[in-house]
Amino acid sequence: MNYRHIYHVGNICDVVKHAVLTLLIGHLRAKETAFAVLDSHAGVGLYDLNDERAQKTQEAELGVRKLLAALPIADLADYYRVVNELNTDGSLRFYPGSPILIKRLLRPQDRLMVCELHAEDGQALKQQFHHDKQVQVHHRDAYEALKALLPPAEKRGLAFIDPPFETPDEFNHLVEAIEGLHRVWPQGQVVIWYPIKERPAIWRFHEMLVNASIPKMLCAEFIYTEETRSDRLNGCGFIFVNAPWRLDKQLENLFPQLHQALETEFQNYSVKWLAS
Repeated sequence: MNYRHIYHVGNICDVVKHAVLTLLIGHLRAKETAFAVLDSHAGVGLYDLNDERAQKTQEAELGVRKLLAALPIADLADYYRVVNELNTDGSLRFYPGSPILIKRLLRPQDRLMVCELHAEDGQALKQQFHHDKQVQVHHRDAYEALKALLPPAEKRGLAFIDPPFETPDEFNHLVEAIEGLHRVWPQGQVVIWYPIKERPAIWRFHEMLVNASIPKMLCAEFIYTEETRSDRLNGCGFIFVNAPWRLDKQLENLFPQLHQALETEFQNYSVKWLAS
């Protein structure tokens, strides 16, 4: 429980993650029926880029600040709207974590469940949504919450799993979580975010997923640094279970635009089906 997202808020991977999350919520909103979203590792919800911890690393300079300075990407109109709503004076001080982003993309009939195990961050999260009946905040282990809170009463929805990867067996936990969710909620959408550092570990992760025999599983990766070192973040990846129709085509269109907007020195990405 040592990871604190404030040091990395608004960085390249944050931007990519939230861009993808915006697309997924957009797909869910395409139907009128209500849906629920579970954010398993929620953080504090809202971040101040002027915080000394964010200023110490200044990772937002190469992430969200670059993105907002570039030409807008049409598919991310909702993402820009949320960021601008949080910064009404035209500056960029506040950046949404996934709970705030998701909440502001919901319709009145939809629902958000957020989980955070870190005591201080969990308390901040409860304060953020104290009077919001559309959001339920849980101070509990993410993997236990996935079992307890899903499938949702709405039947439709998304499980967004974004672990801090503090333990060496995180990939194993993720595979177990996907297998368990697919058994009880076969129609549910699941997205997992993972860091790209040690490529052999990712190969093993993908192999375990393929062996799990779960259908409709899409893998997408955004890589902005050559993978010559495993002690740094070279990019990020996503696993989608029950990926929405044409999401693969959307990502193939989005990722090059993100590379261009962020002016990344190394521009690589992949979108492939692990199971169709």
